Amino acid sequence: MYSIDDKDYPCSTSVAMRFIGGKWKAAILIHLRDKKRYSELRKELGNITERTLSLQLKELEADGVVIRTVLTDKPPLRVEYELSKFGQTLIPLLDTISAFGREIAKNSDKVIIVKKECLMLNEQ
Repeated sequence: MYSIDDKDYPCSTSVAMRFIGGKWKAAILIHLRDKKRYSELRKELGNITERTLSLQLKELEADGVVIRTVLTDKPPLRVEYELSKFGQTLIPLLDTISAFGREIAKNSDKVIIVKKECLMLNEQ
């Protein structure tokens, strides 16, 4: 049993999913393999709302997965995001999840590929 912020998690998988679970976190993280400005990230993620992106980034930052840097040397204000050292440890896991998703898309009659997503960041 594990506990984070007074919430109990029955196993280590539950702990991991607390950090990367949900519809958007893994997608955000895979796009942050390279440092990105907020506007670049928003554009790459397509149909995510600004509110959702902002909330997810705040959670990832609070969890120590993402580093937020505010650049104020000259207007307009720019904000950049990048994976922390801890966040970079997720890259192999995210690659595996992405490969699994491609396999599902290739082998399932239920999946229709409408548009190549995630810029196929880790596809060879």
